[in-house]
Amino acid sequence: MNATPAQQKALLDVADLDTRIRQADQARRNPAQAARVHELVTRRQQLTQELTARQGVRDDLRTELKRIESDVAVVDARRERDLERLNAASNSKDAQGLESELASLARRKSDLEDGELEVMDKLEQAEAAVAEIEAQIAEVNDEGARLSSAGKAEVAEATSRFETATRDRAAVAGTLPAELVAFYDKVATRSVGAALLRRQTCEGCRMMLSGTDLSVIRQAAEDAVLTCPECGCILVRTEESGL
Repeated sequence: MNATPAQQKALLDVADLDTRIRQADQARRNPAQAARVHELVTRRQQLTQELTARQGVRDDLRTELKRIESDVAVVDARRERDLERLNAASNSKDAQGLESELASLARRKSDLEDGELEVMDKLEQAEAAVAEIEAQIAEVNDEGARLSSAGKAEVAEATSRFETATRDRAAVAGTLPAELVAFYDKVATRSVGAALLRRQTCEGCRMMLSGTDLSVIRQAAEDAVLTCPECGCILVRTEESGL
C-alpha cells in the first residue's frame, strides 16, 4: 500500500484521537468516584440491616415499657379503690384484708417501678444506638451525594471529550484515502495503529529496530506504508527517524 508522507503523518493524528476517544470512553464508563460509591452502597446496606436490628430492640423495649406503665396504672387504680373501701370499712376483718392487699399492691408497684427504671435505662441506650447508626447512614448518604454529583460532572465532561474527539477523528480520517484508513483500522485492532519511527525506535512499542529491519526501511519508497516488525503498527518516517 502507498500513501504520501503527509497522509501517513495524518495517521498519527488519527491514532492520537483514538487514544483520546478510548480514554474518554473509559472515564465516562468508569468515573473515578465509581469504586467509592460502590463501597458506600455496600456500607449503607450493612448499616440499614444493623439499623433494622437496633430499631427492633428499641421497639421491643418501648412495648415493654408501655406494658409496665399499664400494669402500674392498674395497680394505682386498685390501690385507690382499696383505699376508698378501707376508709368506708366498718368491719375490722375487712379492713385487715384491705390493708394486706394494699401492702401487696405497694410491693407490686415497687417491683414494677424498679423494672420500669431498668427498661427505661435500656431504652435510652437502645435509642442512642439507633441514633448512632442513623448518623452513620446520614454521613454515608452525604458522601454518596457529593460523589454522585462529582461523578455526573466527570461523566458529562468525559462524554464531551469523547464526542469532540470522535468528530475530530472523523474529520481527519475523511481527508485520507479510504483504503489507508481501512488498513489503519485493521492494524489498530492489535496495536496503536500508527506511530513515529524516531531514532530507529518504534514509538508504538518502544523497541529499537534491528539493522536488518532498518535496512529494509531505508530502501523502501517514501510513499510506501510500512509496519513495525515488532508490534505491527504503521511506522511513520520523518527526519527524526535516524535512517
